[in-house]
Amino acid sequence: MAKSALLKSSLAKKYWMAFTGLFLCTFLVGHLLGNLQLLLPVSDAARDQFNEYALFMTTNPLVMILSYVTYLSILFHAIDGVILTINNRKARPQGYVNFKPSTNSTWSSRNMGLLGTVILAFIILHMNAFWAKMKFGSLDHTYYTTEGGEKVKDLYTLTIATFQDPDYGLIMSIVYLIAMAAIAFHLKHGFASGFQSLGVNHPKYNGFIRKLGYAFAILVPLAFAVIPFYIHFVLDKI
Repeated sequence: MAKSALLKSSLAKKYWMAFTGLFLCTFLVGHLLGNLQLLLPVSDAARDQFNEYALFMTTNPLVMILSYVTYLSILFHAIDGVILTINNRKARPQGYVNFKPSTNSTWSSRNMGLLGTVILAFIILHMNAFWAKMKFGSLDHTYYTTEGGEKVKDLYTLTIATFQDPDYGLIMSIVYLIAMAAIAFHLKHGFASGFQSLGVNHPKYNGFIRKLGYAFAILVPLAFAVIPFYIHFVLDKI
């Protein structure tokens, strides 16, 4: 088995890949629950609720620690996955033209590196569109005053305005749809594979875990993909 450049032990690498992958699954659920607030009808109450949520997520010490853990998990999972893909390709026999994948493997399992690259590119785009503007942009026209009188940047208005833009908003929505499709295929293989790597591998549970993984891989990315299109086509204009 090819050794990772990040971890010398292939066994440790396998465990960390599984652990970070499953940790990121929990992050996806939490992030989705927060973003579903964007489906509420446009109102001052909806704006206040989402901005209070965003303020809590960026100022609470425990959440901030989890955020840094998430960033590190994404970097490790992505970089180690790319290295694994490269090493696996190098390890294939010379007669690559005649190489046929195992009938037991799926398209998603054979292309985890490609899917991961698409997802990483999307994360960079997503953070540049929202996180970077919130952290480093001025946003002079979109500030929000909390009940305590604190003036913070208005992420709600920024998000809604981005996806409601007649041209850019539709393009961003399509990009999100493509990225969520990549995440769905990535999860289709990675969810159950993560449990298997951690030793949860028994005929009594494998079927349930596989079905749970399929449901997770469909429902979570689909819910994420619906949000920008709903904002663009259905939600009242701000």
